[in-house]
Order: sequence, then C-alpha cells, then structure tokens
Amino acid sequence: MRNPTLDDNPLLRTRTCEPLKTMPDPSASLSARQLGREQLQQACGAIDFWWHSIDLGQGVVTPGKKTAAWLDRELDALSLPPLAGKTVLDIGAWDGFYSFAAERLGARRVVALDHYVWSIDRSLADAYHARYARAPMMAPPIEQTPCWQPDKKPGKRGFDTARAALGSRVESVYGDFMTLDPAQIGTFDVVLFLGVLYHMENPMASLRRLAEFTKGVAIIETHAVAVPAFEHRALCEFYPHGELDGDVSNWWGPNLKALEAMCLAAGFSRVEIRQGPPHRSWIHHALRRLHLFLSGSRARRPRHYRAIVHAWK
Repeated sequence: MRNPTLDDNPLLRTRTCEPLKTMPDPSASLSARQLGREQLQQACGAIDFWWHSIDLGQGVVTPGKKTAAWLDRELDALSLPPLAGKTVLDIGAWDGFYSFAAERLGARRVVALDHYVWSIDRSLADAYHARYARAPMMAPPIEQTPCWQPDKKPGKRGFDTARAALGSRVESVYGDFMTLDPAQIGTFDVVLFLGVLYHMENPMASLRRLAEFTKGVAIIETHAVAVPAFEHRALCEFYPHGELDGDVSNWWGPNLKALEAMCLAAGFSRVEIRQGPPHRSWIHHALRRLHLFLSGSRARRPRHYRAIVHAWK
C-alpha cells in the first residue's frame, strides 16, 4: 500500500488506531509578548520544515512552503461563514494556519486535529518520498519506516511553536479522525476539511466520518478533475502510483459532479459549490481545437484544479 508524501497536505490516513490525546502546550513560556524578535526568530528557525507561513508577531513570519499571500488567497476562496461564537474543527491542521485564523475570526472553540503529519520526521521522510515518487513498485507503509515517530511527534513542533508564540487557546488533539469517536471531542458548527479528501484511500468512508463530526457545515477543499464532454457524469480519476505530481499519497481526483453526489450520499443535505473548474476563454478553446486538429488527436485530457464546496447537514 502507498503512503502520503509531505509535498502537499497529506494529513490523515487510517493505518493506525491510537487513543485520543489532547496535547498540552509544551512551550508555555514561549510568547510573543515575552520574547524579543530575535528569540522568536530563533524559535522559528529551530523547526526543520514549515508548511504554513504564520505571522508570529514582531515582524516574524514562519517560512512556510505556502506563502502568506498564497494562504490569504486560499482563506478568501473558502468563503467561510461567520465564525463568531461558533465551534470549529480543523481536520489535518499541520502547522495550524487555519486553526489560528478561525480563532482570530471569533470562533469560541477551535480544535486542531492531526495524526499523520504530526507523527512524521520530515528529515527522514524526504528520502523515502524521493525513492518512491516515480518508482513502478508500491511504496511500503511509511508507518513501518524510521520516518514514523508517533511517540515524539516531530511534525507537531511547528504547530506547538506557533500556538505558544501567538498565545493561542486553540486545542490540539492528536488522533485519527477515521477512528476517533465524535463523543470524545464533540460535533462542530464548522468543520474544515482542506486538502484531505484526495489523500484518503476510501473517500466515501472519509466523507461519512466528516458528516458525523459536522452539525452545521463542512468546508471541503480538494484536488479535482474536469473531463471535457463528461461534466454531467459523476467520475473519479484514480492514481495507483505517482501519476498526480509524482506524489504517491494522491489516490483520487473527483469531478465536481462526483464530489457533490458523494457529499449527499455521505449524509449531507445540500452542497454549495464555491469554486469549480477555472473559466477558460474562447481563444483558449479555439487554440485547443486547432492543436487537436493539427495533431490528428481526438483525445481531451482531464484538467486538474482545486474545488471548494460547502456541505451542509
């Protein structure tokens, strides 16, 4: 079986079942109000890898692979409902950008839930991913390699550092949402399911679990596919190896019709499409038709993009 890489937000898989752990703040003494800029920079630099760019205060921003501008555009594209006084669950929080954003937007309770990323040692995982990204064989479970260190939780250090520096009250829960009982942490007004779905081996099961944690709306952001002339059919593209960006953690690419239908089948009552396939001009389509004519090909390749839907209970 394959396992996620860390080159895109892989977040949660369902290989292991560990007890729920609500994590204490391991660096309570670290605070932007208590530390100077140089000390914040040192704390930030002590983390080997940041996925999110997070403003820690005093001009210190974590050097995330996703830039601050990138994340701001993503946050705007999500079209979040008003969060003031709401409860929010962030599934696959990683460094916590969206958890902290929800807190900043007035949510009265925010839970950052992660399991997979927080268990991985990035410095060891890079070699693993490089070896299997284009290999014809299936990658061995990463849980069976030295990369997997759930006792140390090396992938959680960024979140812990940012949380402490911000003086945040976001709750961190180490657990696999596919095996976690909602009774342990509750259900939530708003659930963030961002960059997770296409990394799940069983997307339908994951959407059913998502519905169990949701009492209001689930915000789903995912890799998606548009197949010309088949927009009316519910389709999913399957990636058995590293066909999508050389990333062995990518399993599925639903089209918009399939994503909507899967949400309804999973127990949501209605689905609002917030971001579909990007619009292409008539010039682009004309050039594409000319290329197909000149090449003698009738094939129309699927287009990949990021879809966003709001799934309501």
